[in-house]
Amino acid sequence: MRRKNTAVKVAYPAVLGALAVILVYLASLAPTGRWGIVALAGLLPAAAVVSVGLKAGFLCWAGASLLVLLLVPDKFCALLFTVLFGLYPMVKSMAEKPRRRFVEYLVKLGFFNMVFTGLYLGMMGALLASLPGPLGDSLWALYPAANIVFVLYDYGFSKLIAVYISRVQRAVH
Repeated sequence: MRRKNTAVKVAYPAVLGALAVILVYLASLAPTGRWGIVALAGLLPAAAVVSVGLKAGFLCWAGASLLVLLLVPDKFCALLFTVLFGLYPMVKSMAEKPRRRFVEYLVKLGFFNMVFTGLYLGMMGALLASLPGPLGDSLWALYPAANIVFVLYDYGFSKLIAVYISRVQRAVH
C-alpha cells in the first residue's frame, strides 16, 4: 500500500501539470478569454495541493511552468501561468494558514500587485493589449480594477476548491 501511495503522490501532480500545459496551450490559441483559460489552468496546481500537499502543488507548478515556457507559442500566456495563476494556489494555501483575514489579504494582495507590476513593466504591450480599452488607457483605473477583479477571483477560487473537495476529490481517491 505504501508503494501505491508514493506513486500517487508523484503521478497525480504530473497528470495535473500535463492538463495545465494543455490548457495554457489552448489559451495561447484562443482569440479571446486567454486570462480566463489560464486562470482555469491555475486550478490544477490547487487540486494537487488539496489532494497531495503543498510540495505536490509546487511540483505540479514547476513542471507545468517549465513546459509552458518551452512549448507554448504565446509567451504572455506562459508567463501569466508561471508567475501568477499557476503559483497562486500555493501562495493562497500558505497565506490562509494563520487564519487571520487581514494578514491573509495583505499577503495575497501584496503577491498579486508585485506580480501584476512585474508583468506590466516587463510585458506592457502584451498586458495592455489583453485588457478592455478603458483599462489599457488609464493607469490610475487599472490597478484598482485589477485588485477588485483579483479579490473576486480569490473568492471564486475558494468556492471552486470547496467544490473540488466535496465532489471531485472523493471520486478520485
